Amino acid sequence: MIPLNPLPNLIDQVYARILEAIIDRTLPPGHRIRQNELAEKLGVSRQPVSHALHLLHRQGLVAESGRKGFEVTRLDPLRIRQLYEVRGAIDALAARLAAGRIKSDTAGRAHLEATLRAGRAADKKTPLSELIALDVDFHRAIYRLAGNPAIEEMIAPQWPHMRRSMATVLAELDYRQSAWIEHETIAAHIFSGNAKAAEGSALAHAMSAGRMTEERLKAPERAA
Repeated sequence: MIPLNPLPNLIDQVYARILEAIIDRTLPPGHRIRQNELAEKLGVSRQPVSHALHLLHRQGLVAESGRKGFEVTRLDPLRIRQLYEVRGAIDALAARLAAGRIKSDTAGRAHLEATLRAGRAADKKTPLSELIALDVDFHRAIYRLAGNPAIEEMIAPQWPHMRRSMATVLAELDYRQSAWIEHETIAAHIFSGNAKAAEGSALAHAMSAGRMTEERLKAPERAA
């Protein structure tokens, strides 16, 4: 048998590092990516950087710019609103299903409780990247508690875009607190087994976040 090439794993690592830099705005929207410079910073050759950038291009996170170049795409307010509309429906379904399984899935309940404790521990000094991860962990805990793998499978390709949009509102201190208050409400309904209330609060949370994100993204356009 031919030995496996370790390169694919390196590509995954480079992809993940660039993606995180895009999400936390180390590489801001519109930033032109110089492959040689990026490869040097990451301590790798150009090949894995090139492969990773093409993967990001397929996802719409970077766009071609100039001769064989790329730049970080800008978030489209309309597209983000559309994503949140779909996510709202998915989150509502997940919360309803989770409320129906809360008594039978003790591990799932414990996982959701753990994400709430982690979210409560966040403060003004918590890095933006960690705040985004905590938010994602909370919603993923509900998806898993829902007991329907198709939910996570459907939303997984959209997480990079959703995480970028989260950075837009989580950068504001006021929203960080209100977001977790809404999370607490959703979780409380799930823990009580109130499927209808859990569904409604999850939908309201997603739609509210979508509207706020869209408004924040449109603000620079109005000022221009």
